[in-house]
Parts: sequence; C-alpha cells; structure tokens
Amino acid sequence: MVTRGATLAAELHVALVAADREVWSGQATLVVARTTSGDIGVMPGHQPLLGVLESGPVTIRTSEGGTVIAAVHGGFISFADDKLSLLAEIAELSDEIDVQRAERALERAKSADDASAERRAEVRLRAATAR
Repeated sequence: MVTRGATLAAELHVALVAADREVWSGQATLVVARTTSGDIGVMPGHQPLLGVLESGPVTIRTSEGGTVIAAVHGGFISFADDKLSLLAEIAELSDEIDVQRAERALERAKSADDASAERRAEVRLRAATAR
C-alpha cells in the first residue's frame, strides 16, 4: 500500500548471481522470471517476495530501455525495498550461449532420455535464440 504523498521508485536494482559468479547487475524497470508458482513480473514498488526459481528464461528490461535475457536453472528470487536478487544454481546470459552447441546438447539429452539435461538444453537454446 502506498501512503498519500509517497512516490514509487522508477527503477529497481537487480543482481543475477550464479553459484560461481555475478552474471549481471544493474538498474531495471521490469524483471520476468519463472518460479514454482508460475511466471512472475517484478516492477519497482512490488510487494516483498521470496520464491523458488524454476529452469527458464529471465528477462530484464533495463532502465536504459534495453533487454537482457538469461537462462536460469534453479535457485531463489528475493525482492524487498526495490532490490531484486536472483540467486541461481546455473545462469548464463543469452549472448554467452553458443546456439549450435546448445542444439547439440539438446540432441544428446534427448537420445540419452535425460529429462533434466533436456530441460536445461531447451532453456539455454530458448534464451540464446531470443536475443
């Protein structure tokens, strides 16, 4: 609830962190991520939240008007005081993903009947081709 005279922040600070590195951080106006409860969009002023991330793409609309897309595999999302943290087991920016390599990984996972590897490969491929 916003009290009379209060203003909402125009942006939020986002940190996307994988187990081994900070993948991206900066100011954004919208972040969309997949959680165990479904897809969620977070904008400045959103109510505090804590959730579990599913494998899927994360889309970040930067304050400068650009779009950052990442493939995320598991982890947590936390938001409070216009600070959003995405703590992922594995995360890659779309421009870091080699499309041909992702396609080969998907084919290998399908032929090995490995559902988990297949899901990871599908997410990577979707993020890479969404650039």
